[in-house]
Amino acid sequence: MTKSHIEEAFKKLQLEIIASLETADGTGKFQFDAWQREEGGGGLTSVLENGSVLEKGGVNFSAVSGLLNAQAAKSLGVEAGNFFATGVSIVLHPNNPMVPIIHMNIRYFEMDGGAYWFGGGIDLTPHYVKEDQARTFHQALKQTCDKHDPSYYAEFKVWADNYFFIKHREETRGIGGIFFDRMNEESRGKSKEQLFDFVLDVGKTFAPVYTKFMHDLQHVPFSDQHKKWQLLRRGRYVEFNLVYDRGTRFGLETGGRTESILMSLPAEANWKYDFKAEPGSEEEKTLSLLKKGLEWA
Repeated sequence: MTKSHIEEAFKKLQLEIIASLETADGTGKFQFDAWQREEGGGGLTSVLENGSVLEKGGVNFSAVSGLLNAQAAKSLGVEAGNFFATGVSIVLHPNNPMVPIIHMNIRYFEMDGGAYWFGGGIDLTPHYVKEDQARTFHQALKQTCDKHDPSYYAEFKVWADNYFFIKHREETRGIGGIFFDRMNEESRGKSKEQLFDFVLDVGKTFAPVYTKFMHDLQHVPFSDQHKKWQLLRRGRYVEFNLVYDRGTRFGLETGGRTESILMSLPAEANWKYDFKAEPGSEEEKTLSLLKKGLEWA
């Protein structure tokens, strides 16, 4: 299992997901921006804007290499040296507030000395939390996890609850999903091939689940109040990505491509001072469900 094999598989996955999303959107098309990194490697950024279902979304691939600087090495807990990293990263912001925001990332990291690991995750951020939608999403993730190890889903769900948590708000970013990191033979007792198969299956879970949400929810009626709430929820999404997200921090610390890193931000967001949801409202119910430890599968 070479790094070039992993890189090519991730490239293929990116294009497969783009094709599925364009079909589901109906009119939106991804624009491609191939780029090179002076220190080594490059990537293919793809962004869709102003589609029928998706207001803004990115499906990015990168494979970069070079010298890991001291600051980045410290944050990763490794010695400074030459590294290789490749992955696919996705964030989608829909037009209709009834369609959820979604994020997925799968990645591989390797140091010249031979140390390596896989990481990734997939999580859903509904503007309005609906229990049936949450169950559908988590059951799909559990099914994928169970194919590879019956312990994965429970462990990785807790990890996601803890990771996708906006500490200064005391609320989860959404309904969570799964999150995993530092997966290698030593930490998991599985071969590199087995771990890669799992990571790739997580990536392949993305399109069928989300395009169904797009299809089922894109025509649900919504009001101005729903739209205002969507912009507030997007604001919380921005807060998490800029303050806590490891991928964002790593990319910026290693001289990554700013436009590609920040494609996760929505086209529009809003903040309102000391917002309080109306008692008994849909918004209050959603806030009550932004908690760790809720069982959905």
